[in-house]
Amino acid sequence: MKHLSIFLACSCASLLAVPLTAQNRETPYWASIRASELNMRVGPSADYRIDWVYKRKGLPVKVVRVREGWRLIQDPDGTQGWVVARLLSPERSAIVIGDGLMPIREAPSASAKLKWNAEPGVVGMLGKCDGGWCEFNTDGHSGWVPADRLWGVGEP
Repeated sequence: MKHLSIFLACSCASLLAVPLTAQNRETPYWASIRASELNMRVGPSADYRIDWVYKRKGLPVKVVRVREGWRLIQDPDGTQGWVVARLLSPERSAIVIGDGLMPIREAPSASAKLKWNAEPGVVGMLGKCDGGWCEFNTDGHSGWVPADRLWGVGEP
């Protein structure tokens, strides 16, 4: 009976631990800005001064640290600061990087039909990525783009 009590106590403790660990996400990870305006602060509290204001909904960010209701993020320029977690979305987005126009193609191939071109700095929603190509949708202009022309792709 003593062994059964110990077994039940251990089983209950492990069940209680599951929701707690499920709430913690391993960093770093990708996210996007959910709000049309987002304050980046120098510390993880509203008491810290605002260092930057983002006004670009959908911009991809890398979450590098988690602290209660705050996230330390890094933006595409490498700037880091703290933002309120609820103003970030788990939806993946990406931003066009590099020089010159980026081709948006009909299929994941350099020889596929060209649908549109996107300039560096264009932000769009990210679909699946495979073989060096990613699905990319910006304002209804969707297609396949080279993954190496996007920030917000791959392992953060």
